[in-house]
Amino acid sequence: MTMSYLEAIRLALEESLDEDPRVFLYGQDIAGQFGGAFKVTKGLSERFSTRVLNAPISEDAMAGIAIGAALDGMRPVIEFQFADFASLGFNQLVNHAATTFWRTGRSCPIVVRLPVGGTVGSGPFHCQMPEAWLSHHPGLVVVSPATVADAYWMLKDAIACADPVIFCEHKYLYRHLKETGDPRHAEHIPLGSAVVRRVGSDCTLISYSAMLHECLSAAGMLEHEHGVAVEVVDLRCVRPLDSQTILDSVAKTGRVVMATEAWPFGGIAAEVLAQIATEAFHLLDAPPVRICAQDTPIPVQPDLYAAHRPHAEDIVDAVLETVRF
Repeated sequence: MTMSYLEAIRLALEESLDEDPRVFLYGQDIAGQFGGAFKVTKGLSERFSTRVLNAPISEDAMAGIAIGAALDGMRPVIEFQFADFASLGFNQLVNHAATTFWRTGRSCPIVVRLPVGGTVGSGPFHCQMPEAWLSHHPGLVVVSPATVADAYWMLKDAIACADPVIFCEHKYLYRHLKETGDPRHAEHIPLGSAVVRRVGSDCTLISYSAMLHECLSAAGMLEHEHGVAVEVVDLRCVRPLDSQTILDSVAKTGRVVMATEAWPFGGIAAEVLAQIATEAFHLLDAPPVRICAQDTPIPVQPDLYAAHRPHAEDIVDAVLETVRF
């Protein structure tokens, strides 16, 4: 069988609804025939009519209702149509959900599904990567699956988690990423663990979400065209961050490049490289390098958008500069 990233998310939602009567889905136009902005929930309301519910056009209200339901014993999974709109529910997420356990000792098991990342022509209000905004706040788990198997298993784990989880699913991967085999039979890697997707000895290349695939493509180009063996680390979770897997790889290679689709200033790449500089400076043979989106609002025009977001060729150039240092 072949399954897409989108289908794996839908399967995880369907199984979670089937297995746990506390689980319910809440979002704008997710019920009925429409099935959400990206059709992820299409067909689920036919089986679970009382637990796949349409929400008002208010991310603030959606998050607040989810928090209240979680405190009352439910397991809400809310869907924002685009991750950019998380800013409208920001107060509820960071001042309430993130701090509930610390303030009260009560769990707040909500999952917030955020369709993240860029697609051509979508522009500055529908393409952002907000994981750095949210991972800054203690109390939120922030995950960003890059494979079909992770989309399935990490969502199942997120729904079962006692803490609030921000689930960043990349829009481009929904239908473009497909894998052969049943994700339920794939390795179940727990939340909070990074994984080495490709073994190498010359440079560590770190990423997450859709940019991981640009990194894997770059690693193939580097090996076949330049004889450079790159080790590719998929963070999977940005909060908590699996620092040990990162440091083990850097100790092995002595060089590191991190590539993300997000802006550079104050981003996940900045945090990862700061930790490496602090904990593994003595292991480095070259300065750490980050490759990020251009530090501008996201363009609508296709050529400008192509120049805004990093590509495999940019990563190749950065790695070559690092190994030649």
